[in-house]
Amino acid sequence: MPTPDERPVLAEEGAGSRHTRPRSMGGIGERHPRRRRWVGRVVVLLVLVIVAVSGYQAYLAVRRSLFSASCTVTASGTSFTFTPEQTANAALIAALSVKRGLPARAATIALATALQESKLLNLTYGDRDSVGLFQQRPSQGWGTKAQILDPAYSTNKFYDALIKVKDYQTGEITKVAQAVQRSGFPEAYADHEQQGRVLASTLTGQSPAGLGCQVEPVARPANGAAAATGASIAADLAAQLDSTATVEGGQLTVAAPDAVRAWAAAQWAVARAQAYGIDRVQVAGRTWDRAEDASALTWGQGGSAGATTVVIRIGTATG
Repeated sequence: MPTPDERPVLAEEGAGSRHTRPRSMGGIGERHPRRRRWVGRVVVLLVLVIVAVSGYQAYLAVRRSLFSASCTVTASGTSFTFTPEQTANAALIAALSVKRGLPARAATIALATALQESKLLNLTYGDRDSVGLFQQRPSQGWGTKAQILDPAYSTNKFYDALIKVKDYQTGEITKVAQAVQRSGFPEAYADHEQQGRVLASTLTGQSPAGLGCQVEPVARPANGAAAATGASIAADLAAQLDSTATVEGGQLTVAAPDAVRAWAAAQWAVARAQAYGIDRVQVAGRTWDRAEDASALTWGQGGSAGATTVVIRIGTATG
């Protein structure tokens, strides 16, 4: 029996044994957790970005759904708010009074009448066969339905009848409007006289910088589209306000005979900004810029246009 000194030395007991622990296989067991942690962080970051973008898009969608375009007219410290459609129709009514050389009182009466009859909307329906801004009836000799639904035609027909009313410039609006319209509720016209007066004062140019409109942004049109839109605006300016505009790309320049007519043209353009895609109007060192916020309800200081020059820009072009 071997003595303790003679017992064989076991491999695991020998300090110099060749039997050692298995080597690490290239560090695979050590590096994979790090890689997984790195990938996990990237995934989390991407998820956060997606959530943030989706949340912002949702915010914009809600904001757009809640936004309501509007226009505010102010004269002599009194303000009223209308939709862009109402304001555009009001601008046409006021412009035609200017073109015809009628006093602002004529525009006041016409606007108050249209507010009462149609809320300044070009309605395709009404009592019996009444249609249009003034709810005129084909059966009463105002013209065909198609003619009356042309806002310029129906407005001119109203003015044709108005100027035949004796003392229309000084008479009570209820009596004057009733003489033209033959309404069943003549007293209702007086309810809109103040609104008509403020609209007329602003849109005929008597109250400078009195109109602002909050409307959605517009995309910059292609050159051909901008030129076509510019030509359309110039044609409407000539037909409604008897103003001549030169068109160069997406910009129109109007040379007015005086400062009042210049402001009439400038505020006509703001009133129709939504319909035409106008994003800037300049006149008499003042500028209106299209926007969704309250900044678009006022005219800023600055601009290269003089007192009798109006510059109208289409789209969101810079410069």
